[in-house]
Amino acid sequence: MTAALVTTPALVTSPCRIASRPERPRRRASRIRETTNTWWSVDRPNRITKGNSGRRPFYGVPMTTMYAALLRGINVGGSRKVPMADLRALLTSLGHDAVRTHLQSGQAVFASAHGDEDSLAAELAAAIEKRFGFPVDVIVRDHAYLKGIVEACPFPAAELEARQLHVTYFSAPVDADRFAAIDAPAFHPEEFRLGDRALYLYAPDGLGRSKLAEALGRPRVNKGLIATSRNWNTVTKLVELTGP
Repeated sequence: MTAALVTTPALVTSPCRIASRPERPRRRASRIRETTNTWWSVDRPNRITKGNSGRRPFYGVPMTTMYAALLRGINVGGSRKVPMADLRALLTSLGHDAVRTHLQSGQAVFASAHGDEDSLAAELAAAIEKRFGFPVDVIVRDHAYLKGIVEACPFPAAELEARQLHVTYFSAPVDADRFAAIDAPAFHPEEFRLGDRALYLYAPDGLGRSKLAEALGRPRVNKGLIATSRNWNTVTKLVELTGP
């Protein structure tokens, strides 16, 4: 019996051979310098949003800070008039943004990307004198400071009328020695407390009738300082106006 010969069919190469993809020329790695930047964008007036752009160039707008400018002794008794519309225009001409004013007694808020509190106050004071022809003392404070003044109030503000509680803002720090000559118990129930470049005054009958306010406002007490006072309504309003 003859064994059958079994043969394995030859492998057939497919005519549809997939052509190999030509190799792309290898590029030389370019040394592009990229840095991680922090960017800032303003999505609406007075609101700043911070983000991280990752590894890409800086295209954001500069960070701005909200400030309040407190002008001393204007628009009182028909003299030293500074119209609020003119004050807004003046602040805008100095390069500030989001300019607003509050009441006629000398409060303005603005956003600025340059300077600090002292330099901004000096710049505005010089511009006011040039524009209106008389000197005006100016104090500039940022939102963080104004908020801190409200939070640090030593009196129960929520239980008092706004006319009973006042804050005097100073251009520089003050200490108890400056007020040592004032016999505080003699003015009871009126009281005052010192804060960060500020003085809190509790005057139950209002500022106009306060004997303690008169004593605190004497030139020898405030020598070398700019001092300007605001009632509690204005104090809290400035926090709101300069807030995010």
